[in-house]
Amino acid sequence: MYPVVLWRFRVRGFQCRVGIPEMKVLGLIPARGGSKGVPRKNVRPLGGKPLIAYTIETALQWGRIDDLIVSTDDDEIAQVAVSYGARVPFERPPHLSTDTATAYDVVRHATEYVVKDEGKSFEIVIQLDPTSPLRQQVDLERALEMFLDNDLDSLYSVCPAGKNPYFNMVELDERNVARLCMEEKGTFPSRQTSPAVYEMNGSIYIYRTEFLLKEPSFRYDSMVYIMPRLRSIDIDTEADFLFAELLIEKGFTETE
Repeated sequence: MYPVVLWRFRVRGFQCRVGIPEMKVLGLIPARGGSKGVPRKNVRPLGGKPLIAYTIETALQWGRIDDLIVSTDDDEIAQVAVSYGARVPFERPPHLSTDTATAYDVVRHATEYVVKDEGKSFEIVIQLDPTSPLRQQVDLERALEMFLDNDLDSLYSVCPAGKNPYFNMVELDERNVARLCMEEKGTFPSRQTSPAVYEMNGSIYIYRTEFLLKEPSFRYDSMVYIMPRLRSIDIDTEADFLFAELLIEKGFTETE
């Protein structure tokens, strides 16, 4: 892999690691304009600023990203992104702006553009979805530290699941009768005694650039970084948006 020399110091209560210049990091924010669950959510005001601004500001303030770009098909999103300090070097093509296009394909396209069309070089790509406004710099730092310490090709963030398929999640059979999702693996008397399960929270994805460009689809078999549930809010519905708005209004900060 690539040579990395790291040293540590403490900032605001958590350890930061600074790598030598060889490990350049590209930050990618996928933000299309055609949201169905919460129309125009990426530029909708949340606590006094557009939703996408939280991700841009956190990424830039973290200081470990060498180039932060937004992939979008929407002029307003592009203008807002640039006003908060991100780059929008291209307009996302129509085939990657549909409901069926995957975020992984969007990130691969953006990475290929920066590497091949702009001639830039990055060893690491970090995808940060704008629907996760409550992630913190400490989450980015710890996720990258885990990625580097374990010499990984990919890593993504999760949080403890709200329900557990071994205890209180059911599925319906062909007769429309419910049964425990993981019943074949035994029953457990409580959620606390059930195997731990996690939700993908759509907040942080980290890839080696060479791995991303050659791997055709997203890989679930990866080490994961576990985030607290409230920092993991992923805005897909109006209720999610209102809950995030309430937390920001009350100045709530979840700590471990």
